[in-house]
Amino acid sequence: MTDERLRGERPPNVETVEQLVRQQLSTALGGPRGVLEAAIPTAAFTLAYVVTDELQLSLAIAAGLAALALVVRLVQRSTVQFVLNAAFGIAIGAAFALRADRSGDGDDGALAYFLPGILYNTGYAAVLLLTVLIRWPLVGFMVGAVTGDPTAWRSDPAMVKLCNRLTLLLAAPCILRVVVQYPLYEAGEVGLLGTAKVIMGWPLQVAALLAMAALLAKGRTPLADPPEQPAEQPAEE
Repeated sequence: MTDERLRGERPPNVETVEQLVRQQLSTALGGPRGVLEAAIPTAAFTLAYVVTDELQLSLAIAAGLAALALVVRLVQRSTVQFVLNAAFGIAIGAAFALRADRSGDGDDGALAYFLPGILYNTGYAAVLLLTVLIRWPLVGFMVGAVTGDPTAWRSDPAMVKLCNRLTLLLAAPCILRVVVQYPLYEAGEVGLLGTAKVIMGWPLQVAALLAMAALLAKGRTPLADPPEQPAEQPAEE
């Protein structure tokens, strides 16, 4: 992180709030590659389990793909943040799955693999909706983190309205995942649950981002400069 970013100065070539939010969302999600790195291990786990009915083998395949992605990142000397995020999710899912599998029913273990994701989406959606209800939408803090004043955007009703809409769009995929996947989890439908998780993973996230981009494309809200820091007074002798 540069000294300019630490001082809260805007990124280069960013002149409007809409440009800033687009850039921040892309960074947070890791771009298309980061999204794919999170989706492929889950798709591989689901396919392997449906075909082999072997929980540990399926988990090993998912973990192996995540490890391969990590090695590629290291060789290319690119950020490993998004691979590690995916690996962490796989590890949590595997822990749930192996614990449930002790009952002797492989389907219980396979279903448990998907439980952390359902819980995560439930919690994340709840937090996002809460920030909208109290009129402190989460996307607003993404703007404030770069402009140098975390709360200045709250003084502009139009900015609050824009950030509310963007936060709701960010929450929409999480809500849809829970609405669709939790009934499948309760019904014990491993194959359908895995398919739904893949389909409602990066494709749904991309759809949400496209909707956000369309909303942002309509606006041209100027990005205010961060407040200047007062110059230090020389010490009196």
